[in-house]
Amino acid sequence: MQALPYTVIKTASQYQQYCTRLEELATAADAATRQDELDLLTLLIETWDRTHATLPEADPIELLRSLMAGQGLLAKDLATLLQVSKGTISDILNRRRGLSKDVIRRLASHFQVAQEAFNRPYELAVTAAQLPRATHLMYKGVGVAA
Repeated sequence: MQALPYTVIKTASQYQQYCTRLEELATAADAATRQDELDLLTLLIETWDRTHATLPEADPIELLRSLMAGQGLLAKDLATLLQVSKGTISDILNRRRGLSKDVIRRLASHFQVAQEAFNRPYELAVTAAQLPRATHLMYKGVGVAA
């Protein structure tokens, strides 16, 4: 077996060269006979991606919507995947509910991104509930009209 002419990726230009080469190999007619080379390039590229790729400071809900669209997932699919109700997913996507730690873990695992991508502050669309006119509030035992 001959030694392959690849080393650990150290620069962005080397990364681009390896990506181009991987694409060429993957679409070549003799791709099956060059499986070792394909595997090595894939490993080197994935290693570079894990250590250098960072997600932009994206809003977690916009990121979630983007990842769902990329995989063709609907809200009901996400509910099944996360083992939560469709109502919970609706609340999350419409910013009425925050992401729980458990949901963040499951999202990160499924989409293969760091948990930090979903564990960022974002605005919730919380509306203050209007009290009916006839409602009386109790303040230290004293009735106060609303």
